[in-house]
Amino acid sequence: MVRNNKKIVYIIIITLFFMLGVTAVSVPLYKMFCQVTGFGGTPRIYRKPSEEIGEKRMRVTFDANINKDLKWIFRPEQQYVDVKTGENSLIFYYAENLTNQSLKGMAIYNVIPQTAGKYFNKIECFCFNEQTLKPYEKVTMPVLFFIDPKIAEDETLKDLKEITLSYNFFKVENN
Repeated sequence: MVRNNKKIVYIIIITLFFMLGVTAVSVPLYKMFCQVTGFGGTPRIYRKPSEEIGEKRMRVTFDANINKDLKWIFRPEQQYVDVKTGENSLIFYYAENLTNQSLKGMAIYNVIPQTAGKYFNKIECFCFNEQTLKPYEKVTMPVLFFIDPKIAEDETLKDLKEITLSYNFFKVENN
């Protein structure tokens, strides 16, 4: 009887550590899954420029939001850009630190409609890394992207003419 109880306790402890391990890696794995597949409107990260230009024209609008704890101004330099699918497009966002101390922020992003996320490819983006702005510093931050020409073959998106790229900046604590 005591031997069976010890076995059950060992199984419970092993299960507990396994569940803690799964919990610890679930967020990074989910983020990686979303970036690879475009799931949930997450744009894909594509490390080289597009080589194929499609025929479909689309408007990409830009949105900027900021958490109230981050005392920055954050906005797109332009409200939208009209592009052909496959066309590499470079746009900029503006950020300004309104305080007398260095502040670190991190942007999360998504694409609306979410189903277009798997066709929205970022080559370079300020959102790939934390951003630190010195006191009262003003910066322009690039986003280089293209929309995969295969979007024109997707029956669920055949009438889509506009995609919104949205960013939310959050304060990152220095510790």
